[in-house]
Amino acid sequence: MAKKPPAQATSKSKTTVRPEIERRAHRALRQHLLDLLRGGNAHLNFDEALAGLPPQLRGAKPPGLPYSPWRLLEHMRIAQWDILEFSRNPKHVSPEFPAGYWPDSDAPPDDKAWQKSIRRFRADLKAMHDLVEDPATDLLAPIAHGEGQTLLREALLLADHNSYHLGQMVTVRRLLGAWES
Repeated sequence: MAKKPPAQATSKSKTTVRPEIERRAHRALRQHLLDLLRGGNAHLNFDEALAGLPPQLRGAKPPGLPYSPWRLLEHMRIAQWDILEFSRNPKHVSPEFPAGYWPDSDAPPDDKAWQKSIRRFRADLKAMHDLVEDPATDLLAPIAHGEGQTLLREALLLADHNSYHLGQMVTVRRLLGAWES
């Protein structure tokens, strides 16, 4: 008696299973990106890095380091804004590099400028978060006005850049005696 060949998956099951796997993978990727942008897990979040910094130290530079908390905050804000605008606005023109990505002074002009920078940073981070979170956003599609960049790349770039400079913020604060571990 001859054995029957093993049953083959039907064409219908192949076409319904694969898209579901892809949907789950995209949802997981999107969630990982959101977690990375938000901070936490192995990354410091923005609010934790700035919490409790005395106003008189916002413009202070530790010996041997070229930046103050203000310089780092403004650099992060400007770079994040640039990445966000590039991601969503085909008419966006980036600042001149590197001068356009750093503030002119070590210290904010006043408390209002410091608070405004923090608000703008949070708003732009939320805007990138919202872009990534939107299921209609194709994270892998090349940005139409770019040169092969994708929103996935830009979100990773933004998270990486923020993480790097938040680490520097902690170092500056430690050297200034304004960080408790």
